[in-house]
Amino acid sequence: MKFTEYLKYLIIGIVFGFVLMKSEVVSWFRIQEMFRFDSFHMYGIIGVAVVVGIISVQIIKRLNVKDVYGNAITISPKDPSQVKRYLIGGTAFGLGWALLGACPGPMFALLGSGLTIMLVPILAALAGTYTYGLLRDKLPH
Repeated sequence: MKFTEYLKYLIIGIVFGFVLMKSEVVSWFRIQEMFRFDSFHMYGIIGVAVVVGIISVQIIKRLNVKDVYGNAITISPKDPSQVKRYLIGGTAFGLGWALLGACPGPMFALLGSGLTIMLVPILAALAGTYTYGLLRDKLPH
């Protein structure tokens, strides 16, 4: 693919970053408020995102929406025997979010806003992903 074909994704990402910054979901203070149950702000935004996700999935399923290449979009059902795996992964994700004060998406928006310290967790996330890729065949799935 040419750069111009990726340009639309770059523009969408930049706009999404602005939305994250303006809605304050990348604010460490807002995230701290959420984990201390001091404010409804983040829960409201997350709730709206969940509702939008549910509606989007229903539209995709009911209208048999296709991707940009014309392939049908399929959503596989979750395997109930994997609940332990989801709980462990979700807990690790939540702990990382709570300790850092940012989830993976906003890390890039924060870096783009000038918080260069976000390079540390971005590099750590990349190292963790790389390590998982190396150990994936040896891990119980």
